[in-house]
Amino acid sequence: MANPGDKRRATYQDILDAPEHMVAEIIGGELRLSPRPGGPATSVASKLAGELIPPFNNGRGDPGGWIIAFEPELHLGDEIVVPDLAAWKVEHLPKVPEGAFFTVTPDWICEVISPASESTDRLEKLPLYASRGIGHAWLLHPRRRSLEAFRLHDDKWLAIAIHRANDRIRVEPFEAIEIDLSILWADVPLPTKASEAAEYSVY
Repeated sequence: MANPGDKRRATYQDILDAPEHMVAEIIGGELRLSPRPGGPATSVASKLAGELIPPFNNGRGDPGGWIIAFEPELHLGDEIVVPDLAAWKVEHLPKVPEGAFFTVTPDWICEVISPASESTDRLEKLPLYASRGIGHAWLLHPRRRSLEAFRLHDDKWLAIAIHRANDRIRVEPFEAIEIDLSILWADVPLPTKASEAAEYSVY
């Protein structure tokens, strides 16, 4: 018999019932609602996708071999999360699913973080991704203009690189190409005190 004090675990129906203007996730059995990413986060994620998709997803030359998705809904067991970007090697996911969500664990994820999301991204979602065997993770921070890269090692994240500002980089698992980080921030204004304060509520 259930204890009356036990908290009900969130279900997919809670995701379906969530307001359309919110991002709905289930982390640790709890429904999490967060505002849609703001302009800086959306721009940076789109720019990174624009760098990765042509060579890796669209088959324009080498190396190919990946499926890359923007804001996919991932069903990782009972947990449901929506990273900013995720990618699968084609041997693990030959075709995208017909439904609204992915159940195959990706090989790489990327979160674009802000002060409002950083605690969840680092302390909750990264451990969740590690527990599901995702091989690589990137954290992009538009305000700091930085990219942190991690590789899974013995079920824990190993930090392999931190790059900043205008670095030209080759980073796992997409080290086959060079990325000019300045492209990612090109449309993102440097933060002011007012914009920094706004980040804590909307980003």
